[in-house]
Amino acid sequence: MTTHLYLVRHGETDWNKQRRIQGSTDIPLNDTGRGQAAETAQLLTRRTFYAVVASPLSRAYETGSIIAERLGLAAPDTYPGLAERSYGDAEGLTDDEVLAQYPDDVIPGRESRAALLARVTETLGEVAIRFDGGVVVVATHGAVIRSVVNAAAPGTADRARTPIRNGSVHSFRWDPERFHAELVEFDDPIEDVSDAPGRYAFDYQNPLERRS
Repeated sequence: MTTHLYLVRHGETDWNKQRRIQGSTDIPLNDTGRGQAAETAQLLTRRTFYAVVASPLSRAYETGSIIAERLGLAAPDTYPGLAERSYGDAEGLTDDEVLAQYPDDVIPGRESRAALLARVTETLGEVAIRFDGGVVVVATHGAVIRSVVNAAAPGTADRARTPIRNGSVHSFRWDPERFHAELVEFDDPIEDVSDAPGRYAFDYQNPLERRS
């Protein structure tokens, strides 16, 4: 049976607001982020879900918890493979600081995009098998979602132009034969309801992910 996965980017954090690279650093939601998660949860009530799962990082877990409570579901189980891409020594820096310290874009400890995609794909496969035939919310992170979108539909989330907004929803169906997530809708409008949660200027997007 086909499993449907709705990948949701966590709400805003203070580091998002300050345009700092977060990666694997565990930065919590701020009040704006909690409001974005609540707005996304309300949009998701228009569909029926079996479960919510989340990255173990608190900004994603709290987003998933807010959604799960609104949907009347159990608190999210966490999967380490859904955590944000690690940016190594760049974490905590602004874009200008990264450019000054690493002008050649060689950043110690940064996880490769290939490694990110491999672990995320493996984890989504686990979730799809566990909830076979179900519909699941996956509370996760911008680079995680971008990696899955670009693997499923290359060019859809071009790093130079397309943000993965805080609170945005991106829907997929899992293909068990290809062990692959197929994109259904980027920035899923949830039955044509406004995509207001997380709306902000594109320069809020993780600057390292915006680079081509």
